[in-house]
Amino acid sequence: MPTDLHPRERPVAVFDSGVGGLTVLHELLVSLPNEDFLYLGDDARFPYGERTPAELERFCMEIAEELLVRRAKLLVVACNSATAAAMPALQRRMMETTLGVDVLGVVRPEAMQAVASTRNGRLGVLATRATVDSGAYERAIAELDPHVRVTSVACPDLAPIIQAGEAGGTSMSEEVVEIVRGYTLPLRETGVDTVILGCTHYPLVRPMLQRFLGRGVTIVTSGAALARQVERALATRDLTNPRTDEGTYSFLCTGDPEGFRALGTRFLQMPLTHVEHVTLRPTGVPA
Repeated sequence: MPTDLHPRERPVAVFDSGVGGLTVLHELLVSLPNEDFLYLGDDARFPYGERTPAELERFCMEIAEELLVRRAKLLVVACNSATAAAMPALQRRMMETTLGVDVLGVVRPEAMQAVASTRNGRLGVLATRATVDSGAYERAIAELDPHVRVTSVACPDLAPIIQAGEAGGTSMSEEVVEIVRGYTLPLRETGVDTVILGCTHYPLVRPMLQRFLGRGVTIVTSGAALARQVERALATRDLTNPRTDEGTYSFLCTGDPEGFRALGTRFLQMPLTHVEHVTLRPTGVPA
């Protein structure tokens, strides 16, 4: 990438543990068609949901360094586990740069949307174990409205099942259906009227989740709310790309590029262009 780009012409960088964050990138491409985007999937280390906070922070710092080298003007953490574990460290590192790169995560936009949506003050969260254990959603929701009750359910099998293509299609087994039904049971029992999908893989099984939760339950995903935050952040920093034609989007992955491209098409709902393999450099952050 050219090093002489004006800050407004630099790409918005998005990263995730794998292809799940492509559901967020989809919303960004729709909402900000004139921007260039660079997506990095750390699929070699997927899933993040069972990692320790120290591991996740180290992974995120390595990814951030790679995206800084590639001249990112804004960093979007499209991974709930990474957002929950590493946002303070990422924000400190990115603000040390010459440009002062903002970092946006998926937790707060979803929390804001959920608090605004609930009618009975009972919210549910479906997320990875790492995200649930972090308490990130509970803290974000309490800051917005301390009277809202939150029921969080860890779903350790769900993201791997979705990534493997075992959910959301005609080949879905009864075992998978029962696993997903079991995750929604505590939320039905506590009478939540709004549920946050706290992992970017989960929108791919939204119809099944809606069936089990009930049609009166509002499901909140991160994509649209986060896209609005990105748009505001770029405008506030005068970093909106001035181009009038369509922007570009490109991909990096730490695993197999062909496997990433084949699987990613289902998540992005658009054709994936060339996927470049990247080897992340250690940053020295202790694991």
